[in-house]
Amino acid sequence: MLDPISYTIEVPCNQETAFTVFADIGAWWPLDKRSNSMRTDQTAKSVSLTPEVGGKIIELTEEGIEYLWGTVRTFDRHDLFVMDFHMGLPPMDPASQVEVRFAKLDEGHTRVTLTQSNWEAFGDMAEMMRGGYGGSWGLLFEDAYKAACGG
Repeated sequence: MLDPISYTIEVPCNQETAFTVFADIGAWWPLDKRSNSMRTDQTAKSVSLTPEVGGKIIELTEEGIEYLWGTVRTFDRHDLFVMDFHMGLPPMDPASQVEVRFAKLDEGHTRVTLTQSNWEAFGDMAEMMRGGYGGSWGLLFEDAYKAACGG
């Protein structure tokens, strides 16, 4: 069993804002640095999240092609977000799981913990997939998301 990847950051906003900013993934995700279309000759136009259980996280290219990134499993406003993270791989399975927890520290600060697990779903590719995402979350979560929260 491969250990999960986990990051914990503190953001300078309240718990509600921290959750809302995270759910507005298209506003902070750096598509020019991390997108499925980067592996092709297409250009990423946007990424969006449907904010409900069963909702999808979709990347849309300038050419109109959609990549399914994930499926929302838990959308507990202001506290917990969980998704099956397909990482744009066809078919929808396998998927890792990304869990994001939001904990109030005080009126203007929130602790946000992101954990990605279930690497075994990728079989022989599990270690490679885990290794690739280990460094990516630093850029995505610790840099881009935290900056969007004002940090």
